Order: sequence, then structure tokens, then C-alpha cells
Amino acid sequence: MSKFPGILFVLLVLTIPVLAQSAGDLRQSDKVPASGQPRNADANLSACQLGWAKCNHASLSPSEAAKVAVTDHRRNVSNCREGLKPCDPSKLSDAERIALAVADHQNNVAACNDGIRSCDNSRLTPSEARGAAAAEHSRNLSDCKESVAPCNSSKFTEAEANDVRTARHQRNVSDCRDGMGLCDSSQLTPSEAKDAKLAELQRNALNCKNGWNDCDRTRLTEPEAREVDAAERRRNLSACTAGLETCEFAKLTEAEAGALAGAERLRNYRACLKGFGYCDRSRLTPEELKAIPDTSPVPR
Repeated sequence: MSKFPGILFVLLVLTIPVLAQSAGDLRQSDKVPASGQPRNADANLSACQLGWAKCNHASLSPSEAAKVAVTDHRRNVSNCREGLKPCDPSKLSDAERIALAVADHQNNVAACNDGIRSCDNSRLTPSEARGAAAAEHSRNLSDCKESVAPCNSSKFTEAEANDVRTARHQRNVSDCRDGMGLCDSSQLTPSEAKDAKLAELQRNALNCKNGWNDCDRTRLTEPEAREVDAAERRRNLSACTAGLETCEFAKLTEAEAGALAGAERLRNYRACLKGFGYCDRSRLTPEELKAIPDTSPVPR
């Protein structure tokens, strides 16, 4: 009998770690969710409301399931209205099915009228079909006036055909006057050809004055040539004054060269005096050298 308490004590010592391990395993299993499942109720609710595959409907509470059902229904209605997948018409109410049919019909009518999206003309009413035909005719007329393909002129009235010819002629006149590559000068009247020639000469003179490409000096009048020469001198003087590499000193007049040299001497003196900018002390006069402190950081 005296051995029984000792045996009982040994059994208790051996059992306690096992129980502790079991309790720990149970706690750990509560923390680690099954593979592929959200880690908490909020995450699972969010996944279900977004329609994600990892949603676990079985773990939703009744109130959460109701919320998800509302969200799913709204998404289904939206998909059906937008023509997206998945769409289950059987889950729509009578009112929603009617609204969907109305919206679908209106979208088809709009598509037939704008000629951009695909449309089913067989679903149009006679009145809608006439409207779509009128819209198509109007687009075709506009395309022909603008020389945009495709253009079918076979369906035009005589007045419409005249409008198309007039619009195309006016556009050609404009292209010739503006120097566009699509100009057909053979279609111009003598007066229009004269105006186009004058506009071309004016463009050439402007190109030459601005130093742009497409300048033909041989086509300039004497006054225009003088203006172009003056403009070139002004641009060159400006480039030399700014110290740009495009400056051509040889093209400066004696007065311009003298003024430029004087401005450069003043700039050099100020740079040496203030210790800021490029300074060439060898170009300073004796009097200017005296004005510069010996402690000046500029190189000697």
C-alpha cells in the first residue's frame, strides 16, 4: 500500500507534459487556418463581398451571409447591364429584367446611330431604322466632304453631290494656300492660283527672315532680301553678345565688333574684381589691376 502514492506521483509527472502539449496543439490549431482560407472573419467577409474564390461561405454568420447576398445580386445586375460575365438573368427580378431589356434596346439603338459599335439592325423598330439610316447617310456625306474613306457618293442627291464637290474644292484651295502636300494646283482657278502663289512667296520670305529651313533666297524681292540680311545681322549680333557658338564674328560690322569688345572688357574686369566668373588678368589695364585686391581668389 505504501508504494501506491509513489506510483501515482510518477504517473502524474508523465501525464502533465502530454496534456500541456495537447493543449498547445489545440491553441495552435485555432490560430492556423485551413489552407486557402482567410485568417479571420473580416478578411473572409471581404473576400466574399468581392466575389473571390477563396471566400468560405460556410463560415459566414447569418448577417454576413445576407450582406454578401446583396453584394452578389448587385454585381450580377451590373454585369448583366454592362454585358459582362458572369451574368445570370434568372437571378434578376421582373423589374430588373425589364430595366435590362430597356437599357439593352437603347444601347443597340445608340450603336446603330453612331456607326462605331456593332449593332443589330433587326432589333430596331421601323422608326428607329429610319433614324439609323439617316445618321449613316449624314456620316457618309461628311466623310465624302472630308475625303475620308469609305465614301459612297452613289446615294447623294444632286444638291448633296454639289456640296461635296464644293467642300473638296475649298479644301484643296486651302491646302494650296497653306503649302500642304495634298494641294492639286491643276484644280485651281486663275485667281486661286495667283493667291496660292502669293502665299507661297510670303511663306518663303518669312522662312528666310527667321532663319528657318525652306528658304529660297533667289525668290526674294530686293526689299525682302534687305530685310532678311538685316534680320540675319541682328540674330548674329545677339548670338555673339550671348556668347553662343553660332556667333560669326566675321559678319559683325566694325561698330558692332567694337561695342562687343567693350562689353567683354567690362565683363572681364567685373569678374576679376568680384571673383565671380571667368577672369583673364592679362587683359586688365594697370589701373584695373590696382583695383583688384591681392587676396583675390581668381587665378593669376
